[in-house]
Amino acid sequence: MNYQTIELEVTNGIGTVWLNRPEVRNAMNEIVISELAQAARACEQDDRVRVVVLAGRGTAFCAGADLSWMKKMAGYSDAENIRDAQALADMLYTFYHLKKPTIARVHGPAYAGGMGLACTCDVIVAEPDAEFCLSEVKIGLIPSTISPYVIRALGSHQSRRYMLSGERMPAAEGYRLGFVHALSERGSIDDAIQKISTAFFSAGPVAISTTKGLLDWVERKPITANVINETALRIANVRASQEGKEGVGAFLEKRAPNWLSDCVKAS
Repeated sequence: MNYQTIELEVTNGIGTVWLNRPEVRNAMNEIVISELAQAARACEQDDRVRVVVLAGRGTAFCAGADLSWMKKMAGYSDAENIRDAQALADMLYTFYHLKKPTIARVHGPAYAGGMGLACTCDVIVAEPDAEFCLSEVKIGLIPSTISPYVIRALGSHQSRRYMLSGERMPAAEGYRLGFVHALSERGSIDDAIQKISTAFFSAGPVAISTTKGLLDWVERKPITANVINETALRIANVRASQEGKEGVGAFLEKRAPNWLSDCVKAS
């Protein structure tokens, strides 16, 4: 598919979705949002893709909302504003609920919606010059559609500080807080991403998908009888599955499982 504002590359099991508007620091508008959702669905359906990476061309990951788009929004009707906001919310939801592991490749600014986009990913990898900011309150807005993902990634206590103050968070501080999973050396971010991707490649694709669903279901639930019973049922079902039997059999027979594809050998 031909995209106007992004690029989608598939190489050795990794589907990289590049924000490709370097002239505006990959700021988002309605076209970017629509194409990101399309690319997410394309990666989900492409059997060649085992890992999805979100990245930005040029000097920034994503600087937030495009200024021209914001000017246009100022004249929107209530219905148009709701439709526009819903499109962003739906795109973020699509990325967050991908069944494949996702990695945010962050360099330079990841501001406002750009930070929210990074937060939809399972793993955030950042270069030392990366910087995060929830700047909405500085212009009288709120980080509403991105808030479910930011709060899960950053934690509610730190989210209170950064959502309310609009302060910038350097990558090193994000790493200290546990928000950034891996802080790469300058110029070696792709090596860090390849290392994490290789770890994902070694896992069963269905097991990864099922575990992502488990994480969403268990998160913040009290440990009740229902949770205990449901988690027991889920592992019982996985043990009986084709992939579960193959994985255990391979472990006992000291051989590689059949999901280790050429993308692992190429890593």
